[in-house]
Parts: sequence; C-alpha cells; structure tokens
Amino acid sequence: MNSLSYKGYSARIEFDAEDELFFGRLAGVSDVVGFHGDSVGNLKQAFHEAVDDYIETCRKLGKPPQKPYSGKMMFRVDPDVHARAAKAADLAGKSLNQWAEDVLSKAAG
Repeated sequence: MNSLSYKGYSARIEFDAEDELFFGRLAGVSDVVGFHGDSVGNLKQAFHEAVDDYIETCRKLGKPPQKPYSGKMMFRVDPDVHARAAKAADLAGKSLNQWAEDVLSKAAG
C-alpha cells in the first residue's frame, strides 16, 4: 500500500532513504498540504493531523476546504472508442456517463 485515506482525502506515500522518512502530500487538492513521519504510526498520525489542520485552517479563513475531486472528468478518446463505448452503454441500458462511471469504478478497484 502506498497511499493513505482519511475523511475523503488521500495521499500517496513515498520513502526518503537518505533521511529515513516517509512523506506524503494530499492528492487532488491545489493547496499544498504535506506531512512526514519516521515510522508508519507517526506517518498516519501526521497525515490525520494534516487533514484536520487543513479543514480547521479553511474554517478559520472562512473558505470551504477544497474537495479532492469534483466528479467531473473531461478527456478525449479515439472516435472509434467513443462509438464502441456509446454502443456498449446503450446495450447495457445506461447513459454513457453511467456506463463509464461503472467501468472506471471497476477498473480503479
């Protein structure tokens, strides 16, 4: 496992062998929120504190904390892939959006 999740926020975890530290940064949030720890337990605690501090700081500033993802995705695919996906969605009795969400959800685990 190279990621942590807490209160809807996630972070990818890396290890710095030279400093012997685990470190991470909130994913999908434009505000830079980082944390580190010298053990797994310390890392998890630092991650939870970083998320809680981020939420509290936003509250004090009167701004809503940024949600990691909006749920809107915009990307381009080959027209043939688009046609085949639309056909698969139609055959499944779903909108292309619902079909794509189902497929992406299964692929992402």
